[in-house]
Amino acid sequence: MKNATLPPLRVDSALRTAAESVLREGETLSSFVLEAVRLNIERREARQEFVARSLKARDEARAVNGYVSSQELLTQLDALLVHARDKAGAA
Repeated sequence: MKNATLPPLRVDSALRTAAESVLREGETLSSFVLEAVRLNIERREARQEFVARSLKARDEARAVNGYVSSQELLTQLDALLVHARDKAGAA
């Protein structure tokens, strides 16, 4: 049920033409714009959640002194890669 509207948008004719050129069969410009708004909201919410989780992880790592130097991390990743290659070669 629709109970609100988005503000009307003024765009140049080139942008409108570009939007219309990618519409799928049976799709309206309004439904295209609505989908774009929904997807952008989802993307921004996901980004906010990602940042919040990252900050929480940072704070937890600081609390337990759980930081690893970049060199240590690269060494560990190299070891995992060697192990995975050895395992794949043995199979």
